[in-house]
Amino acid sequence: MIGVIDTEGDCAEWDFPADPGAVRTARAVVRRQLGEWGLTALGDVTVLLVSELVTNSLRYASGPIVVRLVRQAGPLGILLVEVSDPVPDPPRERTAAPDDEGGRGIQLVARSSRRWGTRPGRTGTTGKTVWFELALPG
Repeated sequence: MIGVIDTEGDCAEWDFPADPGAVRTARAVVRRQLGEWGLTALGDVTVLLVSELVTNSLRYASGPIVVRLVRQAGPLGILLVEVSDPVPDPPRERTAAPDDEGGRGIQLVARSSRRWGTRPGRTGTTGKTVWFELALPG
């Protein structure tokens, strides 16, 4: 079951179980939140990248996955997107062979976002957060 942590103001955060249905649900709540913020122009790329990161978390983590969006307005406004899980090992960008079925998710994040990176989990927790930034339209 999805846990809504916060969807007020310029931040929205959800907690998902490590369940295959989390990917579909994450896409839906992210798209809905972007619509509420008037950022539908960022919908397809944001949903694609969230889907890739949540899928990576599901592949390696057995605990909860947290998706967080932060809208930072201003002349150089950004949408910060974070996906956290309890596994401390950061993802690696790798080069997939043409016939490989996987290995392209982080490449998509790196090439489609303004910036991306990883950091350790929140204070007092294990795990990591993978984040990326997209420029706000306008």
